[in-house]
Amino acid sequence: MNDVAPPRRPRFFYGWVVVAAGAGVDFTVGALMQQVFGGYAAALTREYGWNRSTIGIGFSLSRLENGILGPLQGWMIDRFGPQWVIRLGLCLLAVGFLAFSRLNSIPTFYLSFGLMALGAGLAGFMPITVAIVNWFDRQRARALGIGQIGFALSGLIAGLVILAITHIGWREVAFASSIIVLLVGLPITFLMRARPEDMGLRIDGLTEEEVARLQAQDAVTNRLSNSTTVDYTAREALRTRAFWLISLGHASALLVVGAVMAHLFLHLTDSLGHSDEAAAAFILVMTVSQIAGQLIGGYLGDLISKRVIVVTCMGMHAVGLLLVAHVGTVPAVVAFAMLHGAAWGARGPLMQAMRADYFGRASFGKIMGFSSLITMFGTVTGPILAGFLYDRTGSYTAGFTVIAVLAILGSLFFVFASRPPLPRRPEDAEMAPAPALAEPAG
Repeated sequence: MNDVAPPRRPRFFYGWVVVAAGAGVDFTVGALMQQVFGGYAAALTREYGWNRSTIGIGFSLSRLENGILGPLQGWMIDRFGPQWVIRLGLCLLAVGFLAFSRLNSIPTFYLSFGLMALGAGLAGFMPITVAIVNWFDRQRARALGIGQIGFALSGLIAGLVILAITHIGWREVAFASSIIVLLVGLPITFLMRARPEDMGLRIDGLTEEEVARLQAQDAVTNRLSNSTTVDYTAREALRTRAFWLISLGHASALLVVGAVMAHLFLHLTDSLGHSDEAAAAFILVMTVSQIAGQLIGGYLGDLISKRVIVVTCMGMHAVGLLLVAHVGTVPAVVAFAMLHGAAWGARGPLMQAMRADYFGRASFGKIMGFSSLITMFGTVTGPILAGFLYDRTGSYTAGFTVIAVLAILGSLFFVFASRPPLPRRPEDAEMAPAPALAEPAG
């Protein structure tokens, strides 16, 4: 009698191709837009004389737009697949860049940048994260950390793009960016796949036998996977305290990120007197630190408490902001770049991994979409607050200090964001055993 050999796990898991494709799209969008907003802001300020509040409002309106459309975007991702949403976003981004290159007034700035931001949102963070979550469980934090390296790596190119904006012209760079998005970004999306089941594979690249064995082991040890055994619906997730606490903590983190992305370049050049080249070098240090943070944070997130790491990162954000606001020397700016970059890199993927661990992957797009309605207040408020206080005081010191304090307070949301209890469903009551009848007395 011949024994049938059990199926072997493929030597290479296609999920890592999805991670690489997501990183490639993130790299393209980040290098051409999200990481270089400060360069465009400086160019527009010098050419048109617009104040910091005008620039900050433009950045914030784009974040508000993405936040409001978050639930719709989440539904689109779960319904049509992340690859199709990314393609739509890239096309809108290209059109937005083209319109941006022709702007000549504040209203056209808001309209064109809003279209760019909508395209970048549809093509970027949310659909890429959902795709990676669908492919990984036991190495989810690591995969998310690697997948988001594309955005961090874009900072290496962002310095060159900023120099091109300064020396060639912002209109020319915007027009060229629209072409690059179509020629580079779109082809990458054909490597994306929504779920491993669509290719006859299983999550983490495991065979059916390995899944059964790990589930049996997990039932005994309850330690092999951090993920919930039940996929929450979006409505069930919204009813948990953990959903709101993670979202509010995420908003606090994005308060810092939004302010830094919109105003750091202006602070380094106009307030601290550094040249554009020096500012680009500081951003490079921040980018390298962000990459290191993503790799280290992703690795540690699969081994120790994600909440502990995230709370630590919020403290690093705050300390870095205080250094760049109150000291401002070259060593202080370098220390800020390292602390902020490492915290941003480590914290970003872990918050998404926490959501997936707590709520599962079946409705993850919708859950992220509803969460964006809350997190958008961070990205909207940060740039406006920093710009408003600058216009009132003539310095970023007050704005960055207030935001640092809010980051510390925001870390408390993560402290209390413990795993939610499993949702109660009608079928659970039907399957519950009937209570035993009491023995008659006597």
